[in-house]
Amino acid sequence: MATAAARTSTERPAPRGEGRGRVLAAAFDEAERQPALLESRDQALELVARGAPPHEVASVVEADVGLTCAVIRAAGQLQGGAQIRSVPDAVERLGPGAVEAVLRSAPTYNIFNGDGRLALQSDRFRLHAIAVQRGADRVAETTGIGDRDELALASILHDIGRPVLARLHQGYAERFDRRGATPDDRINEERRGLGIDHALVGGVLTRRWGVHARIAEAVERHHSKQAEGLAAVIRFADLVAAHIEDCPVSTKDILDAGNSCGIDEQGVRRMLYELPQGKGARRRASGPCPLSSRELDVLRRLAEGKVYKQIAQELDLSASTVRSHLHNVYGKLGALDRAQAVLMATDQGWI
Repeated sequence: MATAAARTSTERPAPRGEGRGRVLAAAFDEAERQPALLESRDQALELVARGAPPHEVASVVEADVGLTCAVIRAAGQLQGGAQIRSVPDAVERLGPGAVEAVLRSAPTYNIFNGDGRLALQSDRFRLHAIAVQRGADRVAETTGIGDRDELALASILHDIGRPVLARLHQGYAERFDRRGATPDDRINEERRGLGIDHALVGGVLTRRWGVHARIAEAVERHHSKQAEGLAAVIRFADLVAAHIEDCPVSTKDILDAGNSCGIDEQGVRRMLYELPQGKGARRRASGPCPLSSRELDVLRRLAEGKVYKQIAQELDLSASTVRSHLHNVYGKLGALDRAQAVLMATDQGWI
């Protein structure tokens, strides 16, 4: 009896909610340790070792979910830093030594498992993220919506809530497999069956890492039919990627999502035709861009053949402000006129 009493006094149940909190923390930790493709990690390490500039290292990191998670999380832990807006931003904040340490400690997976089977689950997750990232960048290039570096980060992390839910709910991967239903059907089933969805969890997780609120919101709202801005672009790209991956997609949903981004039916058809061929792949800038995001917005529209008045109306600026931005662009690039400025920025991959 005494033994039983002693056991009762020393093995008290955890306070209500504490156990659930530990499970949730473990789920977040697992998502933070998302494995990277071994080849991606090795290529990034090679670039760091030979002193490649940050934007080149970032181009490899941001094409892999696991590497992106590791680098973003490490940069977010730095004291006194502003919110993280992009992978290049995170790489520059950390510096070569810290980036190398992060890459070496990152968990990896080998596409060829020892038992002779492909590492399908991890690689399908990576490939889907890349497909969405590529599609989203093509939309941004076509429409001018959003900063392309911010969009690249939001795209590669758009499904990061899925590993959290897989850790919390046994059988999640099988129950909510991408090939089983349309993206909207799956997200609705998550909400009904789990009381939450992976997009909302992804928004919480990215905010926890110190990612800029605009990017976290895009992750959080990318399945919403009322999505705007970055979230609308990711929603459309996600539907395009689902179609390419032979998942069921509603014609109305994909056309409505395209329209939300300013893309008509012909533009949607073009995306569905070109992206499987690898067209529209993102070109990385060959050097740091000296232009501000607003100056790039103006220059992109100038490259489309628009005049000052049109640019001013689209960006809600005065014509004199547009002229001022372009004057700054010419000075920073050393360009003599608008044609040379557009040519230089295009050649560098900035627009």
